[in-house]
Amino acid sequence: MYTASDLRKGLKIMLDGQPLIITEFDFSKPGKGQAIYNCKLKNMLNGSTLSRSFRSGDRFDKPELTNISVRFSYEADGKYIFTDDRYEELTIPADVLGSGRFFLVDDMPCEALLFEGSAIEVTLPNFVERKVVKCDPGARGNTASGKVTKPATLEGGYTLPVPLFVDEGDVIRVDTRNGEYVDRVRT
Repeated sequence: MYTASDLRKGLKIMLDGQPLIITEFDFSKPGKGQAIYNCKLKNMLNGSTLSRSFRSGDRFDKPELTNISVRFSYEADGKYIFTDDRYEELTIPADVLGSGRFFLVDDMPCEALLFEGSAIEVTLPNFVERKVVKCDPGARGNTASGKVTKPATLEGGYTLPVPLFVDEGDVIRVDTRNGEYVDRVRT
């Protein structure tokens, strides 16, 4: 069980039967009276956010979250199938994966966060290498800003801005946390 003094950014708590994560935290101590803990919370099940203030005497339960290692197997009808170390299948809907679904490759190791037996979050490796399948030729022009990009589509269907020197068939490294180009992989 947590108390209000345990609150900090990134802490996961149970409130009203829902697992929440603290995204912003502010502590204030008025001249007299109890300390106030102002928090912005994100619901880990549906992604909604809310703001709440807590007093120093408030208590919170720890959510029953389980973190397991899984590997991506295949996709079928908008559902993504992963297997754990005991080869049991775990079905995860596309909305839980978000844009991470574009970076999945066969047998990719991932971490799944489970709440009451259902996956609520999947963490992919920080970087993944993907092949560029569609990319227009780079047009030189306004390069005064120093950061000239063009759109490129990767295998899996994800489109992102890349530097002008990237061509179709190149393999690039992408940061899965923000979906941005990192560098070109030398083959």
